[in-house]
Amino acid sequence: MALSKHNTIGEWLADPAGNAALSELLAKAGGSVDSLGPAKSFTLAQLVSMSQGQFTDEMADALITAVGGETEEAVGEQGVAAPAPSEFIEKITPGRFAGKTVIVTGAGSGIGRATASRVAREGGRVIAVDISRERLDEFAAAHSDAEIVALAADITDDAGVAEIVAAAEGRIDGLANVAGIMDDMTPVGEVTDAVWNRVFNVNVNGTMKLMRAVIPAMQKAAAGQIVNVASEAGLRGSAAGAAYTASKHAVIGLTKSAAFMYTGSGIRVNAVCPGGVATNIEAAFASPLGAERIQRAMAILPAVAQSDQLAASITWLLSDDSTNVSGAILASDGGWSAA
Repeated sequence: MALSKHNTIGEWLADPAGNAALSELLAKAGGSVDSLGPAKSFTLAQLVSMSQGQFTDEMADALITAVGGETEEAVGEQGVAAPAPSEFIEKITPGRFAGKTVIVTGAGSGIGRATASRVAREGGRVIAVDISRERLDEFAAAHSDAEIVALAADITDDAGVAEIVAAAEGRIDGLANVAGIMDDMTPVGEVTDAVWNRVFNVNVNGTMKLMRAVIPAMQKAAAGQIVNVASEAGLRGSAAGAAYTASKHAVIGLTKSAAFMYTGSGIRVNAVCPGGVATNIEAAFASPLGAERIQRAMAILPAVAQSDQLAASITWLLSDDSTNVSGAILASDGGWSAA
């Protein structure tokens, strides 16, 4: 088999020459092919697009040349390559969010951007919120035909939250609380106050503040959907450090409490729990114990998902298609939670 960008990482690793080329590349960066386990179902081209610039087209081309594989020109002469069997192909539902205003936090990248993009392309007015003005401007420019209000704001700041709500101009049909940060993988015996407080401030306080802020408009309209992004770390103890794990358990608690309290009001509240997802959230290992325990677990987990796959789950819960669902904690994790 002649390897190309359209072969999966699993196929590259199964090929002796491909495995050797990948091993050499990763060794130069101080890594090993073991780190590619969760990405085995992705093509080399997908790895380039999801790597946030860490793995470039030039690096992929060099790998292909090293193994005598098929260049893009050669693949092009044979026609467009078929997608990998595991590759998710997004299917837009035109008009699903027509006439609706949806707030999406973390909209500058990753899951938040994919969610905001899908709502916009399905006819919704999006209040796209992120801490980075640069990422928001780039997102808005990529969706120039959509109705997007790009707002750089801090969800942990009361003034920022008020600005977000004001941008919706009185109508809030949906809120996707996607913005979040990772901890440094430290167990409770090593976690610092600085890490604990920072993670809880964004993941819990920010989520709560926006929920609290949008509820009055939803109550007035007797309708509204809130979707909080929790994590597999909210369901178990083996996915992150103490701070992140506890924060995502708290997000699930907030979701269940709100769903119960507002039952019958027209407001529905649900949460999505991703497993591994290719985003720009960086995970550092500040603890040898945390690194050893978590990396061992990661080696047997399902493949990393694309942000678009999580957006599909989130937008379903935001839409009227999930009309009878509230208080659900949806594991969108490729089967991780079934283990």
